[in-house]
Amino acid sequence: MENKAMSEHDEFVEACRRDIAAQGQDPAMKQLGLDFFVRTAKYKYSYNFSALGRPIIQLPQDMVAMQELIWSIKPDLIIETGVARGGSLILSASALALIDYCEAVEGAETLDPLASRRRVIGIDIDIRSHNRQAIESHPLAHKITLIEGSSIDEGTVAQVRALAQGYQCVLVCLDSNHTHAHVLAELDCYAPLVSPGSYCVVFDTIVEDMPADSFPDRPWGVGDNPKTAVHAWLRDHPEFSIDHTIDDKLLLTVAPNGYLRRNA
Repeated sequence: MENKAMSEHDEFVEACRRDIAAQGQDPAMKQLGLDFFVRTAKYKYSYNFSALGRPIIQLPQDMVAMQELIWSIKPDLIIETGVARGGSLILSASALALIDYCEAVEGAETLDPLASRRRVIGIDIDIRSHNRQAIESHPLAHKITLIEGSSIDEGTVAQVRALAQGYQCVLVCLDSNHTHAHVLAELDCYAPLVSPGSYCVVFDTIVEDMPADSFPDRPWGVGDNPKTAVHAWLRDHPEFSIDHTIDDKLLLTVAPNGYLRRNA
């Protein structure tokens, strides 16, 4: 009976894999996802969601993708650039806390949540006081370290690298200044910390696919954004590759071509 159940599960997973690959080869489906994002951007659709009480400013699809990655990789450290209102940090911390819980159950061990070494580092050039207070008063705050400063400043990078010492499995998320130059510098600074088999996720690569007049008040836009930085950086870093299966699965994502897997 157990073997039959496993076989049925394997068949289900394989069917999903085929469907994902097929929809990823359907240009009309991909265009539907982009059209939805462009049409809803004027309503700030991605601003309308939260993670355990904190606004996350993210698409639900990417929230699901991140929890899938975290569960699969089981990192002991997540580094995130861009804090905003803290929702992404809280989501990451909650996923790490669930891994701690499940490992304790599987090992028949007593769990002390405050003793876990798993951690999230959040970096932002401007962590506003009300956001800092909300993050630091959250029940998951014990799993979060906040660093205020430019993510590409030498001092900030040195501080993160020092904190990352001793961690075995590291996941990185880049979601701060979205100009080509800044993201390229962030990739140089933080991608080397990513463990083989883990990911560096570069958000808002979708900027390249949007209408040219979408960001009149921002220093980034078509031709100067995270996606252009990703493709330029990958040319010199064959140890990373775009995980197109995630794009194919999500269809609607702010990070097309932005889920970068470290292969070696």
